[in-house]
Amino acid sequence: MSNKVMSFTQVVKEEICRNDYTSKERIRALLAAYIRINGTMIFRDRKEYLSLSTENAKIARFIYQIVKSTYLCETHLSYHNTKRGNTTYEVLIDETNVSILDDLEISFLEGKISKNIVRNDDTISGYLAGAFLASGSCNSPHTSNYHLELCVNSENYAKWLSKMFGKYKNSDIEPKIALRRDKYIIYFKKSDQIANFLIMIGAVESCMEFENVRIDRDIMNSANRLTNIDTANMKKRLETSKRQIKEIQHINEMLGIENIENEKTRLLCRLRLENEEASMLELAEMMSEELGHQVTKSNINHIFRSIHEMFVRFNGHED
Repeated sequence: MSNKVMSFTQVVKEEICRNDYTSKERIRALLAAYIRINGTMIFRDRKEYLSLSTENAKIARFIYQIVKSTYLCETHLSYHNTKRGNTTYEVLIDETNVSILDDLEISFLEGKISKNIVRNDDTISGYLAGAFLASGSCNSPHTSNYHLELCVNSENYAKWLSKMFGKYKNSDIEPKIALRRDKYIIYFKKSDQIANFLIMIGAVESCMEFENVRIDRDIMNSANRLTNIDTANMKKRLETSKRQIKEIQHINEMLGIENIENEKTRLLCRLRLENEEASMLELAEMMSEELGHQVTKSNINHIFRSIHEMFVRFNGHED
């Protein structure tokens, strides 16, 4: 059994794959970047295919699933072992069924990124997440050499991608571009910018790990880092809230909240729908006031687990 420890880059990429994507436009932007950087057109059995390869099984499954769900096209997932002993996974998309390249306005020859694909913060965030999945790397926060980069094969595309950082609201990231052999590297080395980038692409748990290590190393400069942790916590809380609301709304459609037998479950469903930004502790206080007796944060977590189980029963599978 292998005891190989995951690199920080792999931790970030797998968190991106675990995230819940409710915006179709964000998914399209993520796919556009991933395919532009990692895609190749191949001919096999007299047919044209779009090929996407990776050595990470979770990335391969994630890309396979979102392509299937977004385009409903013929898609295959396979793997083979290389001479170096590594495993390469391939997502193969039949381009005769649907032209994903046209829909995502991708050209492998031009560097320009379509404004129809990246037109606001949400889609810019998705695009940069896709770019990091395809070719990004980030040094471990345990090293003193902070460094995050994206690797692409076109100078013009590297310039377009670099400009995208400045279009994101309140972004202070100013990447540089360097030529390394035949590849163009978009990179930045400031730890604050790396933390901001991780939040930007939705890797909030990785950001928290990164910031915690930084705080341990340099407690004197912790003010901005604590702010980043608070921001990451807030975003994670809001994402959890959105998932809970989605599940409650589905239960309401299938059963009706008023028909839930358990009083506390019924009340928590109503309170969550009415208070999207409330924390678990705040919900516990609201329930305590409504019921006239003490309800703890632990009670709230337990009830939300039962709500999730109810959602899974109605939905038929885990999302």
